[in-house]
Amino acid sequence: MQKEIENIFHSERNSNSGDKCSVLGFKRELICNVEPLIQEEPLKPWLTLKRNINNIKFLTSSVEISFKNRYVYVDVGACSYGSSIVSWIKKKYPKQNKTFEIYAIKANKAFHEEYRSKEQVNLLPYAAWVRNKTLFFEITRDPSKKTVEKGKGMGRIRLVQTSTSYMGDMDKIQAFDFALKRMVSEKDFVAGVILGPSVLGSSAAYAVKVFPPKGKILVDTLAVFGLMLFVFLLGVKTDPTIFFKSGKRPLAIGILGFFVPYALAGLVALVLNHFLSLDHDIFNVLHLVAVLQSLTSFPVIACFLAELKLLNSELGRLASCSSIVSDMCHWFIVAVRIATRLTIASSLRTSIEATLSTILLVIFFVGGIRPAALWAIRHTPEGKPVKEIYISVVLIALLFCGFMGEVIGINAFITSFVLGLFIPDGPPLGAALAERFDCFVSVLLMPIFFTSCGLKVDIFAIKNFKNVGMIQLVVVVALFGKMIGTMLPPILCRMRLRDALSLGIIMNSKGITELAILIRWKEHNVINEECFTILIISLLIVTGAITPLTNALYDPSKRFLAYKRRTILHHRNDEELRILACIHTTDNVRAVLNLLSASKPSKESPINLAVLHLIKLVGRASPLLIACVSRENKSQYSTQSEQIFNAFRKFEQHYSGHVIVHCYKGISPYATMHNDVCSLAIEKRTTFLVIPFHKQWVIGGRVESSNSLRHLNNNVLDKAPCSVGVLIDRGNQRKPWSILGQPSMYRVAVLFFGGADDREVLAYAGRMYDDHNVLITLLRFYSSTEIVGGTARSKILDTEILSQFRLNAFRNQRVSYQEEMVMDGNGVLAVLRSMENAYDLVMVGRRHQDSQLMSDLGKWSEHGELGAIGDILAAKDFKGAASVLVVQQQTKLWGLNNPEDSTRLRRANI
Repeated sequence: MQKEIENIFHSERNSNSGDKCSVLGFKRELICNVEPLIQEEPLKPWLTLKRNINNIKFLTSSVEISFKNRYVYVDVGACSYGSSIVSWIKKKYPKQNKTFEIYAIKANKAFHEEYRSKEQVNLLPYAAWVRNKTLFFEITRDPSKKTVEKGKGMGRIRLVQTSTSYMGDMDKIQAFDFALKRMVSEKDFVAGVILGPSVLGSSAAYAVKVFPPKGKILVDTLAVFGLMLFVFLLGVKTDPTIFFKSGKRPLAIGILGFFVPYALAGLVALVLNHFLSLDHDIFNVLHLVAVLQSLTSFPVIACFLAELKLLNSELGRLASCSSIVSDMCHWFIVAVRIATRLTIASSLRTSIEATLSTILLVIFFVGGIRPAALWAIRHTPEGKPVKEIYISVVLIALLFCGFMGEVIGINAFITSFVLGLFIPDGPPLGAALAERFDCFVSVLLMPIFFTSCGLKVDIFAIKNFKNVGMIQLVVVVALFGKMIGTMLPPILCRMRLRDALSLGIIMNSKGITELAILIRWKEHNVINEECFTILIISLLIVTGAITPLTNALYDPSKRFLAYKRRTILHHRNDEELRILACIHTTDNVRAVLNLLSASKPSKESPINLAVLHLIKLVGRASPLLIACVSRENKSQYSTQSEQIFNAFRKFEQHYSGHVIVHCYKGISPYATMHNDVCSLAIEKRTTFLVIPFHKQWVIGGRVESSNSLRHLNNNVLDKAPCSVGVLIDRGNQRKPWSILGQPSMYRVAVLFFGGADDREVLAYAGRMYDDHNVLITLLRFYSSTEIVGGTARSKILDTEILSQFRLNAFRNQRVSYQEEMVMDGNGVLAVLRSMENAYDLVMVGRRHQDSQLMSDLGKWSEHGELGAIGDILAAKDFKGAASVLVVQQQTKLWGLNNPEDSTRLRRANI
């Protein structure tokens, strides 16, 4: 986890000093007076560092790290590049398919040139020091000033100015915070409880001094505004049409999941009232508890699923749709209660005025807000930012609707959420609002809201334990009732019991919606202090238990386990080849079309192509995976998705009858985007999946990279139910496969070292034999020693497929076979460099058997997802312009732990 920190560096007197920046006095004093963690220069710095930083783990070479989300390796006091970076981290961990962000920290300039030539390592030319479990960097400047020794870095003394009034240079640098990440809501709520009447606030003198009446008003105002903005953004991200598209199963789950617990909890309340003769107030509270516990709020479910990375899983989609139905049921009950109360307690005139006011507000939403939002979207070109005036108007409308909601008796939170529903989700307007306010709300306003809620909790208000028992009994009955109502429809639809149980647990999630309702009830004296505290504690217990239970019960990747071989090697010649091509931008289209053209679609073996345009989820709460059809009435300005799909549809027309194209659009967070890819691969019974490499070569030789796409590729390689090819497009413009002009000869090189992945590559190359525009060269690497490696069974399979290939090479003049004897990694590098500009496409397997050769080549590995050979071909210093396809044979197969355990070869044309 990275954060930006501000350090004061005392500058040397030179003409190139940076701009002066004013710094707040208390910040300067805080920085200048910090006490170092390392007081003495240690003989072995890492031993001292290890004792003082609890959250840095010193990994052995055999430790399992596959459950981690992000991998950062920091070489503090780095000397030679070949020390720990090459000899340890790059040698051991690429085998686990994990990609590390590597940082080398060294103040000594003698080593800087060595690291500047290593693109995969980020050099930080600073000394390092440690404070509060955080690693900071610094440079000694201005030694002429009066200083005292305040701390030491790794072999470097830090000189600190004693005067707090000194105005030095202010630099912003990167640092690493290894502190454990926790949820903002949890820690801020607990902080509020501690500051409130339950702990410190029990002292009247403390409470008045820390939170005077004016201060409480300010905190509550900011909390209310923060919640208004939060529910408004949730409304913006919500697609209300999901309710009408949800289908029968979510409809049944939502209705039963609400009314079954509502009926059971209400029945328990009636029984308690009959036998215990409850007070009228406590009986009303039990009825409210039944309503609250029956609710499953869509905003809460969406946030919960996003946190668990289940948004676009099968269970996540079902829970999202069902929660919207449950929300509708809840608002129906609330509307009936409000109408009944108005009819009984108020005059007819008051009821009519309230109804008319609500109708007028709805008309304002429908006739004013919605058309204005659509007008703003139409006047915002694709790819251009939304005008500031539009954002300002929306914010003013939010404040106005919140005020009107309070005036007519609805409340500001409901009107804020409804206002968000009438603003279209996604880009450009919905995404702009989310990007503009998400950070402001989550970092600043929501912590204030949770702290404000915690301040209202008073544990000492609980005095009647009879009330505690009755309320908790209703809560428990409602929980089990919701489990029953939620699980019944999925089980009848033959869902696995374990998944149905997970869905029932997820639908019991409680969060900010329930918390806001409880705050509202307390402020309007609907419930007293005691009942409020009991319900808050119940809410916290339920929320805390749901996350670990869900993680233990549900693993979405299990449904990606295939029950038959989905590889090109085991694909029959007389059946269609099903390919799934993932596209991020229009830049990925050309390389994919070149590869598909070389794959020789024919009448005997056509290609059934699914094109999936992957889009980051922005400005929406729920992900989408939808099929896209060609529009007859095309608009003047086509979207990026339409441009991509049109290119593949023209490709389909060019190979009429031999290629069938299906277009899909997937909108989801990068962290869970692989679920869409793997789900579509399972649904379409895909044999081969193509994903673009996370680096893109652009005009001028520059390389653009995305760590999010790299993480996506790693997840796809790990969970895909079929064979996968990572396609590296180095900007080869010389050989366009042309649907637009006359095709030219396409030169393909196949590198063969042995193993399941290399055999899959050779099987793919076998589809290209009959194409008269393709020249294929197989380069087999071997050695007189055992440095190439491989099991006996693997060598038998290699020999069999190579014999078939050599037979075809003898019959086909466009196919050639070469053998290269190598003795070490340098020999392989020499061969690869000799073919830099000789081919248009280079194909190689990702994984190879453990051997001395691969171990030597792995020392230079930067991208573990490409394997040792693929990484060399994708390196910046590899000068060729050829595209590279790195292939991994199917790994997820029921009952198969080793790819070498596959059955006999079924390819007849190799």
